[in-house]
This record gives sequence, structure tokens and C-alpha cells, in this order.
Amino acid sequence: MRAIWTGAVGFGLVNIPIRIYSAIQSSTLDLDMLDKKNHAHIKYQRINDSTGKEVAWENIVKGYKLGDDYVVLEDEDFENASPEKSKIIEINEFVQEEEIDSMYFDTPYYLEANKGGEKPYMLLHKALEDTGKVALGTFVMRTKENFCMIKAAPDKILVLVKLRFPEEIRSTEDIKVPARVTIKADELKMAKALINQLSPKKFNVAKYKDTYTEALMKIIKTKAKGKTVSTPKIKVSRTKTKDIMEQLRESLKAKKAS
Repeated sequence: MRAIWTGAVGFGLVNIPIRIYSAIQSSTLDLDMLDKKNHAHIKYQRINDSTGKEVAWENIVKGYKLGDDYVVLEDEDFENASPEKSKIIEINEFVQEEEIDSMYFDTPYYLEANKGGEKPYMLLHKALEDTGKVALGTFVMRTKENFCMIKAAPDKILVLVKLRFPEEIRSTEDIKVPARVTIKADELKMAKALINQLSPKKFNVAKYKDTYTEALMKIIKTKAKGKTVSTPKIKVSRTKTKDIMEQLRESLKAKKAS
């Protein structure tokens, strides 16, 4: 793996030199865009709007339009905007992870102790583990400020989870909420019974796999052999009644039978 950010975690007056690595990888197939006529590969080009010519990556800069002109920004300008946040993940406070709504969770990363940071790294991990808390802070990566959470993960690893800022979460004011709906006590009781029936004694996330990609790969291999792919029939579970109590009752019976 290649580090995507190098800096330090600011834990009070203690600096912990670290490297950040991506903790996720895609499970989807890498599909290319092709011309339908001859299956030639479709390329993306960076075209100059004025000349119509392609521009090489090394000649591309970033700019902000101010009035009628663009102000071009260099790499140093992004760092100068907040030099400390470009090099340090400053911990601002510690909270219980349960206090953070999952709506704010974005992308996970692994933190690795850099040279000289081994002991403070393990100290922070042990302190977070013992207190059951997570650290909240901010830092700048790829010209963007990030809100983040650092938590103690198994195997003595510190994990950084990039969080969304509150302003990135859309308001629910345009979402229509069902009105004038009365929930009967026996309906709620049976719904809870179905929830309990589908609740495992111990949750195991490993049982969830990307079966769609696996099925798509089988279709690709079948077509590669020149064979025809048949469309499977979709089996939809339905009940004849529209009564919600009867639907819940049948759901409970079906799960017991399986």
C-alpha cells in the first residue's frame, strides 16, 4: 500500500508522526467504455476550450473565477491557507462513538505510526480503548479540509474515519412524512416480534458479500464462450391480503419455517 498523507496527530502537546492509508478497496468490476460499432476503447481528453487542443496534465492548474478573471492557485497557496492543518490532525475533543450519527460517517483510513511515533501511537490507542471514546479533529488533505474521527480498532490499529460536516447533510424539510397514521398496539407488538426473530445472537458482518459482482462475472464468462445468457425469473414474496397484521403474521410463519 502507498501512503496518501503524511503528517502527525496532535494529542495535546504530544505529536504522533503518522502515515494515512486507504482502508477500503472496490469490489465492483472495472468496466471500460467502448464504441458500440467496433468495441474501440473510449478515451477522455482534457480539451482547451479556446484552442480545441488536448492539454497535458503537467500544464493544468487550478483557478477561481473572481469577477471576470481567474486567480490561479499554486500548491503552496493551498498549504499557506492553513499550514498547520496540512501537516497535523489536531484532536479537538473526545466523545462516545454512539453520539455521532451514522449519517456523518464517510470514508475509513488506517493510521500507521511513522518513525518516532510508535510509543505515543500505542499510548493513544490504549487510552481510547480503555475510555471507550473516539477523538474528533480536522486536517487538510488534497486541498480540502476534512472533519474526522480517530478510533481504536482491533489488532492495535488506529483507524481514522472521515466525517461529513453538518452543512453537507441535506435538510429533511422537503421530505414528506406520512400523516394521520395510527399504529395499533398489536401491530407494533407483532412488528417488534419480527424484528426480534431476525436479530442474530451475534452479528457477523462477514456473511454479507458482493454477490451481484460475482453473478455479473459469471455472465461475462458465459458470453465470452459464445453462449446465450438466460434471464432468471424474479420470485417476489407476496400475500393476498392487504391487512398489515396478516402480512406480519405470515412473515413470522415464513421465517419459522425456514
